Amino acid sequence: MQLSDQHNDSFVTNKRTDPWLLVYSPVPIVTIFLCYLIISWAGPRLMKHREPVDLKVVLIVYNFLMVCLSAYMFYEFVVTSWLSNYSLLCQPVDYSTSPLALRMANICWWFFFSKVLELTDTIFFILRKKNNQLTFLHVYHHATMIFNWWAGVKYLAGGQSFFIGVLNSFVHCIMYSYYGLAALGPHMQKYLWWKRYLTSLQLVQFVLLTIHTGYNLYAECDFPDTMNAHVCTYLISLIVLFSNFYYQSYKKRKHA
Repeated sequence: MQLSDQHNDSFVTNKRTDPWLLVYSPVPIVTIFLCYLIISWAGPRLMKHREPVDLKVVLIVYNFLMVCLSAYMFYEFVVTSWLSNYSLLCQPVDYSTSPLALRMANICWWFFFSKVLELTDTIFFILRKKNNQLTFLHVYHHATMIFNWWAGVKYLAGGQSFFIGVLNSFVHCIMYSYYGLAALGPHMQKYLWWKRYLTSLQLVQFVLLTIHTGYNLYAECDFPDTMNAHVCTYLISLIVLFSNFYYQSYKKRKHA
């Protein structure tokens, strides 16, 4: 297995993924990012005097397709890492063109592309006039994830970042199942009492990823420390924001 000859804080341009959609240049993803911010700001204003759009069928199809995509990514991350004998504690990136290395790079690309697809969540909120869900947390999380995983696919398609893909894909299977069931109609609400536990699961995910990334930041591991430091900082910001969301949604409201 051919591993990177770079160490700690060096990045390698991943020639294998450069030809893939949205990867070679940062221009497309920056354009998508700017369009997303403009839509997030202008959309609610354009919808202000319009009736909400009925997207029931679209939401059901979209959410359950996202469940399928998340399940596929979870399977690929688990199986490919297992077949490649990945280490959970320290796994450098394999930059070779071996079938398993390319398979891992491919699923990393799909994970990145899924983050682009998930920007659609915001558009659905806007069209349905669910402006209370267009929080800073929502926009921040969606807008930044596309950059994080663009960099991942561009420079580090594989290695220990597989652990993020495994956990996040699993969580998103559950999350989009919840949204898909909710889209079926009000009669489903009595079966969706577990929403708060979904938020708890997201928080547990971020804590586990912070521990994992923090360990690799200080361990002797052939994976860029700059990326580990960035991911760690980013995860801490998500823990803070999601903890505040949990408190405002469940604890504060309960005592109000």
